[in-house]
Amino acid sequence: ATGTAGWEVAMTNCLNQGDKVLIYRFGQFGHLWAEAARKLGFDVEIQQVEWGKGIPLDHLEARLKDDKNHEIKAVLATHNETSTGVTSDIPGVRKALDAAGHPALLFSDGVSAIGSIDFRQDEWGVDASIAGSQKGFMLPAGLAILGFSQKALAAIDNSNFPRSFFSLKDMAASNKDGYTPYTPSTPMLYGLRKALELLLEEGMENVYARHYRLGEGVRRAVAAWGLQTCAQAGWASDTVTAIVVPADKDARHVISTAYSKYNISLGAGLNEVAGKVFRIGHVGDMNDVSLLGAIAGVEMAMLDNGFDIKAGSGVAAAVEYYRSTAK
Repeated sequence: ATGTAGWEVAMTNCLNQGDKVLIYRFGQFGHLWAEAARKLGFDVEIQQVEWGKGIPLDHLEARLKDDKNHEIKAVLATHNETSTGVTSDIPGVRKALDAAGHPALLFSDGVSAIGSIDFRQDEWGVDASIAGSQKGFMLPAGLAILGFSQKALAAIDNSNFPRSFFSLKDMAASNKDGYTPYTPSTPMLYGLRKALELLLEEGMENVYARHYRLGEGVRRAVAAWGLQTCAQAGWASDTVTAIVVPADKDARHVISTAYSKYNISLGAGLNEVAGKVFRIGHVGDMNDVSLLGAIAGVEMAMLDNGFDIKAGSGVAAAVEYYRSTAK
């Protein structure tokens, strides 16, 4: 399946129909997660956050303390919001839950985080983590990869959701003997094994450091262009950067030019930031030189669309950073 299906697996196996779930909406994928929960029949409480920021921990802790009857059964936390290039503080979310003495389950959408940005499920007390194969695991889309705490697994026995293909009980019963209950995508599983070998050979701390370097180089290019990132200070993602275009420009024109003229595929702005941002991904199988090609292509596309930037400025800023930090 995909990361979107992973949301459904986590919610329908660990919760009950009509349960209240709390989610902070600060990007398209948090928005879609909330919509999925609503369609499945949950009582969804959405807290709106300015797009460009992440989960406000003080507000979260206060909201949880206010929930004295513990009506909230799960907090749905987007770790890395792909649409805005924002990374939230998942350990901080756990601390807020603990400070409030709240028993709600903590679910984390790590589709564009796990395998690229530091994530520690047990240490951070995450009850259900959701990833997809197409980001940090460097595969085509098509695998939903999930992790569950013992608390979350115990909650399955009390869930009243009807399930068949997405039943974790059926999956676990087959997995213990090395099988799956239904036809698996064997090529994807072989690919996942190879991807894990590559990640572990590099070393996860090195993987995280590499993604930081890649992201920082892009951020320095953006600053050299005189532009801003959608992510505000302190929220920047190391796997994707969303770049805000001037008010008199349309980001969709940059994306179209980059694709049709320079054979580069950029991410589009979604929902509230449609036409206002374009996105450069720096996740997975990526290095300095390949990313510099993307930065150069973006520069050319912006110049073609009349942006007031100096040719080579972003590339130069990224080159100097990558040279000075290369090992």
